Amino acid sequence: MKIAKDTVVSLRYELFDSAGELLEKIEEAVSYLHGGYDGIFPLVEEALHGKSVGDQCSVTLQPDDAFGEYDHELVEVEARNAFPADVAVGMQFEGAPDNSDEEDFLLYTVVDVTEDEVTVDGNHPLAGKTLAFNCTVTGVRPATAEELMHGHVHGEGGSIH
Repeated sequence: MKIAKDTVVSLRYELFDSAGELLEKIEEAVSYLHGGYDGIFPLVEEALHGKSVGDQCSVTLQPDDAFGEYDHELVEVEARNAFPADVAVGMQFEGAPDNSDEEDFLLYTVVDVTEDEVTVDGNHPLAGKTLAFNCTVTGVRPATAEELMHGHVHGEGGSIH
C-alpha cells in the first residue's frame, strides 16, 4: 500500500542538526495520520506521499519548516521568588508571554538561575536550527473512521484517549 491521504503511516527516524550531530533517533516506530492533519512536518509529509513500506526519505528542514525562527522576545527574566525554591536549569513551566492573551500559553525552559532572578526561554529548543530528517517507512494502513473523525492515530504508536 502506498502512502496517501487518510492513511496511517508508521516510521522510524533520525534527526540531525546542520553540523551532522544526531539530535534524536527513534528506534520504535511512531505513527501519524497522513493528509494534512498536522501530525508531522508538512515538508516531510509531502516527501513521504506515494512511498511504501521499506522506502526511505531525507528532508532538510529550514527553521520556518520545523520549529520556527528563534524569537529573543520569548526570553524573559523573572523574580526568583516567583518560582519554587528548588527551581533549576532545565525545568519547564507553562505560562503566557508578557503582553499576550492569557490563553496563549507556551512551555518555558529555565536557562539560568541566580540568587535574585530566573531566566526562562519560551522558544522550542530546536528553534532557529536547520534540521535533517531521515526516516524509513515501517507501515502503511488505511485510517479507521474514528481516527479520521478525531484527526489523529489511535492505539499503538499513536494517541490514545
